[in-house]
Amino acid sequence: MSTTPAVSTTATPPEATDLVFGLDTFGDVPIDATSGRPVSHAQALRNIVAEGVLADAVGVDVFGVGEHHRDDMPASAPDIVLAAIAAQTRNIHLSSAVTVLSSDDPVRVFQRYASLDAVSNGRAELILGRGSSIESFPLFGYDFDDYDLLFEEKLELFARIRENRRVTWSGTTRAPLHDQLVVPRPEQAIPTWVGVGGSPDSVRRAARHGYSLMLAIIGGSPTRFAPFAALYRNELAKRGLPQLPIGVHSPGHVARTDAEAKEQFWPHYAEMFGKVAAERGWPTPTRESFDAEVAHGALHIGSPETVARKIAATMQALGATRFNLKYGMGGLPHEAIAENIRLYGSEVAPLVRKLIGTSTSTAAAASTAARRPA
Repeated sequence: MSTTPAVSTTATPPEATDLVFGLDTFGDVPIDATSGRPVSHAQALRNIVAEGVLADAVGVDVFGVGEHHRDDMPASAPDIVLAAIAAQTRNIHLSSAVTVLSSDDPVRVFQRYASLDAVSNGRAELILGRGSSIESFPLFGYDFDDYDLLFEEKLELFARIRENRRVTWSGTTRAPLHDQLVVPRPEQAIPTWVGVGGSPDSVRRAARHGYSLMLAIIGGSPTRFAPFAALYRNELAKRGLPQLPIGVHSPGHVARTDAEAKEQFWPHYAEMFGKVAAERGWPTPTRESFDAEVAHGALHIGSPETVARKIAATMQALGATRFNLKYGMGGLPHEAIAENIRLYGSEVAPLVRKLIGTSTSTAAAASTAARRPA
């Protein structure tokens, strides 16, 4: 007998009724609080499933799993993990965060998430990106010199598949399709976003294809992304398209007090971003730079009230209707992550709604455009 919760087969997208609050994870391997050693990859994946189930229980709207292919981030098949969460949840929407489309096949991406949409009764979403982490390119045999071309062509092909049952397409990055049927078809169009880290061309590309915009803000003041939000709205208007949702993806951590949140997060942030800094030639993070990011930058860290006020300020500055907190950091114990999820869903999100309002006509109109009959 099936254990899948019985829910409507026409799930309402979150933006239809409310400001939307999501949680994104990259599946960072945590440290076991008892042994002090990293858990296995298998346990890390099981933790993600438990975290998604908890997020649903505390009222979080969307749960996203980001694709990586690293020893410290083993969530290489997010759709599989999301399907496991779907089987144990009732309301929460399930999203990639992001899918590295450049090194994947658009046909298979569509098929996987259409299947997830079916088994979750209409709760699947997609965030498509070029890939900030590039380990998937050599893994799947792609040349990083084709970084921009791969994403441009594959995003165009995905748009064709999303709009048409039978697809004809040709390009230089994969074999052509000639009136090819792509199945399964979702009952309604799957909400699709393009993740943008700061490129105006990426903003224009999202608008051209009619995708929602997810701004990945991982450093510096969130207000510096206001021109990108304005550019996106202007590009939609120029094309005669409806205004679509703008979301924000930023890292953070919630604990009972500001001091506790920072002390829990800082050592893991220092280790992880120290590695990334060495790989990419960035400045090594210091406690002073960390505290500055918490106070004025992209890190949303602190007590529920502190984090809620910062999220509200970020969303208002950008006119965003969705905020996805990228939680967790390599080594952060599962127990601290679970408390972060509980506080975010039960205290942070309700307070942000109270601070800036629970719904907007723009959000409702955008949702209608984002999930129409397929």
